[in-house]
Amino acid sequence: MVDNKALIVALDFDDLDNVLRLTDRLDPSICRLKVGKQLFTRTGPMAVERLVDRGFDVFLDLKFHDIPNTVANAVSAAADLGVWMINVHAVGGSSMMKAAHEALAGRQNKPLLTAVTVLTSMAEADLAEVGFQGPALSRVVELAKLTERAGLDGVVCSAREAVELRKVVDPAFILVTPGIRLKGDSVGDQKRVVEPAAAIAAGADYLVVGRSITTAADPVRVIKRILSSLEPG
Repeated sequence: MVDNKALIVALDFDDLDNVLRLTDRLDPSICRLKVGKQLFTRTGPMAVERLVDRGFDVFLDLKFHDIPNTVANAVSAAADLGVWMINVHAVGGSSMMKAAHEALAGRQNKPLLTAVTVLTSMAEADLAEVGFQGPALSRVVELAKLTERAGLDGVVCSAREAVELRKVVDPAFILVTPGIRLKGDSVGDQKRVVEPAAAIAAGADYLVVGRSITTAADPVRVIKRILSSLEPG
């Protein structure tokens, strides 16, 4: 069953006023928001706090990747902001991911903790350049299994890998899929892109959509178009 807030709008801005103008038009009952490095570096926690105060579930997408103790402290600090989801890089390894998981244990309103597998901007040639041989799918599957064993709630991956991941992870293990584009949209710097309905059909739980919404003349209309495409039939 598709989550009624499966859509996550990526706020790739560096100006809080622009963010607030956009979110004034959005309904927190039908979408969630993603705050990434660009906005967080400009505004710090303020943007997250303002959005949480407006009733939005916020995915804080900072992709923590460091020694276990540092990452554990970082996810704990992020959780104090009241975010809905936090992520780390799976290539940080099981010790790092377990430390992050343990840092959130016992919290009353514990955010979801996910791990990035392979960035959707990377293809096989990019992986080979940094020493990873073989298809991206194999790498994603290996990292997803590692993430699940570490106790995390799910992974961030391309929807292109969702079908294979659904064969090897628990049904409750969530798949967050960036690189979502509407038909006819430019793919930009993404390489492994999928349309919204196809991503859900493949097994994705959450769709991260940025520029297709935020650069549109009518972002609300685009959101409604996406949500309509996810309805059964």
